[in-house]
Amino acid sequence: MAKTKILFITHEMSPFLELSKISEITRQLPHAMQEKGFEIRILMPRFGNINERRNRLHEVIRLSGMNIVVDNNDNPLIIKVASLPAARMQVYFLDNEEYFQRKKVFRDEQGKFFDDNNERSLFFCKGALETVKKLGWSPDVVHCHGWFTAMVPAYLKTVYQNDPTFKDAKVFYSLFKEDFENASLGSKYAEMASQVDIDAEKLKDYASGSYVDICKGALSFTDVVIKCDEGINPEINAYIQEHNIRTFEPASDEDYDAFGELYDEFVNEEVSA
Repeated sequence: MAKTKILFITHEMSPFLELSKISEITRQLPHAMQEKGFEIRILMPRFGNINERRNRLHEVIRLSGMNIVVDNNDNPLIIKVASLPAARMQVYFLDNEEYFQRKKVFRDEQGKFFDDNNERSLFFCKGALETVKKLGWSPDVVHCHGWFTAMVPAYLKTVYQNDPTFKDAKVFYSLFKEDFENASLGSKYAEMASQVDIDAEKLKDYASGSYVDICKGALSFTDVVIKCDEGINPEINAYIQEHNIRTFEPASDEDYDAFGELYDEFVNEEVSA
């Protein structure tokens, strides 16, 4: 029997970038799934405060060289890779000089949310899927972690729904106790995404670009939502219940048996359908 293939997409992962508990989950969960016999790939941005020399990142020439269109502008995509020898895992990094080669991640030195975080997120979301296509690797499950990945579910269920690489992929979206703290990606977030062959009406739940709205947007295209924290925003919880979205609440962050069973359940369901 072929191995179940899981694609993890995240904006942070230990030891490369540690901003929140997401970094530890995205370090441990893929490793645990690999130990259980799953085939995995991991993608994240190469933010400017990730030390390339210390982490031994190097460019993957065969994957680099694509241009990703965001807001009608072409943006070159560079792909780098690093290995975690102890875990026998490779991590692919998406890089772009304009979007990622700054020393701060989401806010400037004064704590102001970057005005182009909407563009940066869309570049990463689309770039991640284009990179997987170029890898020639078809995941059974695409598991997104963190708000920076919020447009991936929409892209998968619209632009890429008939693409041979992704047509059978199930979308998992992990929710954390995050927020923008009075910031927003702006209503233009959905507008910019809709320029990539998506009907703007389908992205209506992304609405204002607030943290709550982009989560609603992501969840509207999600097969399974994973609640990784207590205290998820009540408005998001209400949306999940209203739309009857399949929910998984692990007993702990290390409930790897349950995660494995969940992944397999959805893949086997597809096979038997």
